[in-house]
Amino acid sequence: MKRTRDIITIGFALFAMFFGAGNLLLPPYIGIQIGDHVPLTILAFGLTGILLPFFGILSIVNSGEDFNDLGDRVHKNLAPILGSIIMLCIGPMIAIPRTAATTFEVGILPSFPDAKPIWTSIIFFATTWALTIAPSKVVDIIGNFLTPLLLVLLIGLIVVGVLNPIADYTHTDLNAGESFTLGFIDGYQTLDVLASVIFAGIIITASKAKGYKDIKSKNKVVIAAGVLAAVCLFIIYGGLIYLGARSGVEDPSMKRSELLIFISRSILGHYGTIAIAISIALACLTTAIALTSAIGTFFSDLTNNKLGYKVLVTLCCVISCVLSITGVDNIISFAYPILSFVYPIVITLVIYYVLFGKLVKSRLPYWLALAGSTVMAIVGLFKQFNLLSASLIDKLNHIPFFQYDLGWVVPSIVLFIIGILIGGLGNKNTETL
Repeated sequence: MKRTRDIITIGFALFAMFFGAGNLLLPPYIGIQIGDHVPLTILAFGLTGILLPFFGILSIVNSGEDFNDLGDRVHKNLAPILGSIIMLCIGPMIAIPRTAATTFEVGILPSFPDAKPIWTSIIFFATTWALTIAPSKVVDIIGNFLTPLLLVLLIGLIVVGVLNPIADYTHTDLNAGESFTLGFIDGYQTLDVLASVIFAGIIITASKAKGYKDIKSKNKVVIAAGVLAAVCLFIIYGGLIYLGARSGVEDPSMKRSELLIFISRSILGHYGTIAIAISIALACLTTAIALTSAIGTFFSDLTNNKLGYKVLVTLCCVISCVLSITGVDNIISFAYPILSFVYPIVITLVIYYVLFGKLVKSRLPYWLALAGSTVMAIVGLFKQFNLLSASLIDKLNHIPFFQYDLGWVVPSIVLFIIGILIGGLGNKNTETL
């Protein structure tokens, strides 16, 4: 009984950590662009928004207790460098400011049109700071109190919307393949793969604090909690994409926050505005708490406590507060090229280690796979900023999936295989990864 209760608490906490601003705003906006390609798009979004984050947790569970253990299996300098980039992305540069900006635009502005974002941000981050300053309480605060209310509100909205659709499926010019790509790439914006390799450490620590100290019991609890979180995410993501597809909205220039408000009002009337305001506040607050706690812990450990946890938490809240007033859409636009570079690298590390970590012990295949993903991510970045000639892009389009911004997939696979052919699988006595 205790174990089941602990799994539910930790699983709900993990769901709430993942489910923040982008997770609420992105699915409906995807929905208005895909017409009736809903199942395929849900699958694509689920790959980057659910399955890969779950793999991220597995990669940490299988390698140790935090991201440093995973990085050390490739190179001692990988975790500090890549980890710092990840933390800045899911921290004060993108994800945390987006939580406060979303809370203002969706939770406050509809009811108080003259409100200023700076005051909402100050209150939001003062609350985040107060609930984050004691890291040992983070998981229980989120899992026992905040998440159940969030789930009830969102599932209620989805159920009513599914039973009483607002309109028929909207028209789309996207074919099935393009809809799949849209869902897959926009899943990057959830930041959940990046967050998963960090959140795993928080969840592992929480499971140990509840008495699961041996490897077997700890891993069972963490994996079970991960499955519970994944199921909750699938239900919410799928429902929100469907609501977007049946919203009757065909204007892609509509702000994401305005779309979410329109859907909730159309389904639940005035109460929809209240429900979505509370849902946004809870989703964004729980994610901000988890991310801020992770930032403080990571950089405190990285600097050998020369920068203390409380100082880092305070600094993170201040920076995030300042950046949050730029608005949700500006933050998302700013984030896209950064995430399109970082994501392929992290996905490669996570997937290859989860699938082949116990079989392939040699470092070389992983190094080559990461190198392939990194090079192609850089090329993709140049393409986004129009730094490549048309003739070069035509040549690059011969690389499988390059035209869909997934050009890193096949090169990483090929280089991983070449690494095995050159370096072999390794063995117990081989220096790990």
